[in-house]
Amino acid sequence: MAESNTQRRWRAACPNCGAPVEFASAASASAVCSFCRSTLLRDGDTLSRIGQSAEIFDDYSPLQLGATGRWMGQGFAVVGRVQRGSELGNWNEWHLLFDAGEQTRTAWLSEDNGRFVLSLEAPLAETPPAQPQLGAPLTLAGQRWQVAAVIQAALRAAEGELPRPPRAGRIVELRSPQGDVGSLEYPDAAAPVWSVGRSVQLSELALQGVRVTAEGESIAEARLKGRSLACPNCGAALEPRLAESKSITCGQCQALVTLPQSDVQALSFVNQAPGREPLIPLGRTGTLAFAGEAPQTWQVVGYQERCDIPEDAEDEQSFWREYLLFNRLAGFAFLVDTREGWSLVRTLTGAPASARGGVQWQGRAYAQRWVYGAKTTHVLGEFYWPVQLDDRVQVTDYSTANGTYLLSREKQGPEITWSGGQTLPAGAVQKAFNLTAPAAQFTRDASAFKDNSGTLLRNLIIGLFLLVLLFALLRACSSDSCQGYKDSFGENSTEYQQCRINAHSSSGGYYGGSSGSSYGGYSSGGGGHK
Repeated sequence: MAESNTQRRWRAACPNCGAPVEFASAASASAVCSFCRSTLLRDGDTLSRIGQSAEIFDDYSPLQLGATGRWMGQGFAVVGRVQRGSELGNWNEWHLLFDAGEQTRTAWLSEDNGRFVLSLEAPLAETPPAQPQLGAPLTLAGQRWQVAAVIQAALRAAEGELPRPPRAGRIVELRSPQGDVGSLEYPDAAAPVWSVGRSVQLSELALQGVRVTAEGESIAEARLKGRSLACPNCGAALEPRLAESKSITCGQCQALVTLPQSDVQALSFVNQAPGREPLIPLGRTGTLAFAGEAPQTWQVVGYQERCDIPEDAEDEQSFWREYLLFNRLAGFAFLVDTREGWSLVRTLTGAPASARGGVQWQGRAYAQRWVYGAKTTHVLGEFYWPVQLDDRVQVTDYSTANGTYLLSREKQGPEITWSGGQTLPAGAVQKAFNLTAPAAQFTRDASAFKDNSGTLLRNLIIGLFLLVLLFALLRACSSDSCQGYKDSFGENSTEYQQCRINAHSSSGGYYGGSSGSSYGGYSSGGGGHK
């Protein structure tokens, strides 16, 4: 920190244990004693003990107190941390003190669905609604927002210097079409604390003093290499490779294991039947690029199979697969494999603006395509959120008129998550990951994304005629009506077996069903507010 902040440092003894407690900012009103974990309230030159903080659980974050960095041309230091949790998981909020001379700026670096958001606290002249509704639009601080989460956040632990005593309370998260994230925190009956931020990558912050070893690897990587965990189901060794991982699948028995927050907690697991091997092996790396961005190397770290939830027994189910990709600088992305084609997507920091018949995002218009429920049926690998079998979400899918760009809105419990990306040719996926399997296993029919309004009616008429003809031909011959599923996914796949069941019960075809056009999407599974 600059000398101006150094001169303002203030030190006093903890009233509980006598250990020194130091404040780097005159504006900080609270701290947690690093020796006895007492929560302290500062009033002028007096410290008083107001409670006891739990121990910080080691989540293998690369950040730590004392780390420094730069953002928007100004230096900052990491001086405090609050660990919070809810039904969606646990997350960190790091308190940043900026080197701003006599002007103190309270900022937070928080986790946000596998990414980070840097937010600045600001005064709020108006009174926000008392009970914001999830998914509803909201105008606040001169900006249009969408309510993305309304949660009751528990206080897990705290450390270091904080702008106010840490407390549990309600948090309302807002997202804008400009990519901003707004947060209303209600720590008590007083006015809410308002902050506004944007997504950042740790590589942009010029961080120094983060947790690294003499060999240059992060403490998280070093700790993970030496972390000894046994599968609670079969006893096989579990080897998580990502500091962000909250769930992992046992490579021997395929039990889905929830990783503990600390080494003293017990592992919990859910058994799942062995599934088929993913087309792209776990651990494989490949080079892919989002539109307008430079290509980056991604590693497959997780895999999940999902399906839609039919409204009645006669509806055909759609199945798809999602590969969780990881890049050390870019974070996480998803490679989605559906029967309509491949797509590369990632979570959005903001939220699209509503428009007639759909939404708008980054200058593009997206039409609403499908609305459906979805659930997770099988998982492999590691995930940055506590993924569970039978996780259920409500999905709304959108795409541009030419089908190239996609958006997906997923609601799970008290949170709404948006993701966006673009379609990919099957050949690009094979080339990116150096895959040698037969091309038929990767080729998908992406025509369902197209929306050529000039020929739409004609195509519908032709399509109906061909479906009637195909139905008659299938009834007249003894060939396998589900050969398309068998060629693409294999004889033992869920898709093929489900198609055979439908064929016997209702003579359903390859592309029948009210939700057969769904391209899927993905769910962060509640990877954590912030």
